[in-house]
Amino acid sequence: MSAPLLDPDLLKAFVAVADSRSFTRAASQLNRTQSAVSMQIKRLEERLGVELFNRTKANVDLSSAGEGLLGYARRILTLNDEAVGKLRERKIEGVVRLGVMDDYGTLIVPPLLASFVACYPLVHVEMETGLTSSMPSRLGNAYDLVIAMHPEGSGEGEFLRREQAAWATGAFHPVEQQNPLPLALYPQGCLFRKWAIEALDAVKRPWRLAFVSQSLAAVESVAAQGLAVTVVKAGTFPPKLRPLSERDGMPRLPAADICLHRTANLSRAGALLADHLRSTISNHLDEISVRRATRDAIPIAFN
Repeated sequence: MSAPLLDPDLLKAFVAVADSRSFTRAASQLNRTQSAVSMQIKRLEERLGVELFNRTKANVDLSSAGEGLLGYARRILTLNDEAVGKLRERKIEGVVRLGVMDDYGTLIVPPLLASFVACYPLVHVEMETGLTSSMPSRLGNAYDLVIAMHPEGSGEGEFLRREQAAWATGAFHPVEQQNPLPLALYPQGCLFRKWAIEALDAVKRPWRLAFVSQSLAAVESVAAQGLAVTVVKAGTFPPKLRPLSERDGMPRLPAADICLHRTANLSRAGALLADHLRSTISNHLDEISVRRATRDAIPIAFN
């Protein structure tokens, strides 16, 4: 024998009476007549085969069966509201303009956008990658959202995670031993470029700019060939590069805060994307780090 179906409208009337301990007050809350609410409770009791309230002239109290049902009723109504809300949100339309650093735009954000668009197929995201130092000032005109890098503790934007700046070069070339030290960096305006030059100058280490480009792939490729040393984020450290530290004669670099910036009067579509990025980006990077550590720990057998 199949179980009786619990109509959300009947459950809503039941919860209203249970909370107010009054059919009259429940009817007022639900904008219905008292007789209509009484009829709904009667239908629910008949469907379940139990009495849900102990009624007297003075009080309306929950029966033991009613007490047992109340928690389930609240959960059912909550799930019903969540399901309806999610389905309605799928119909939200709009265009969201996102600015982000090159490495995050290449490695981190695309899978997060894929999961977002799967939930909100009518929202179109336009993403631009590049140096983010000037992007927050262009919110509203060029971007709706920006994921930007700032000095540690600057307090700008909504904090997402902290990234350690790290020296890197090719796996098989001791380029860090050259004097002056060849550098592959981004153009002026890049925080990592500023930090690299300041750190080397502070320890009086001679250096020269061997390569400058706005292209992440180009800078990393030059470094991978052993032509220069570059600076990358520890969280997105390229597998083809080799990390350098103070043991290699390299000065320590600062950490950076990765922050989310929203334009004023952000659309509902933009707010949904912002919340999605904020809730998923750090966990996604942690998963990448775990996979990288697991991969590096696996011994390679040679026949």
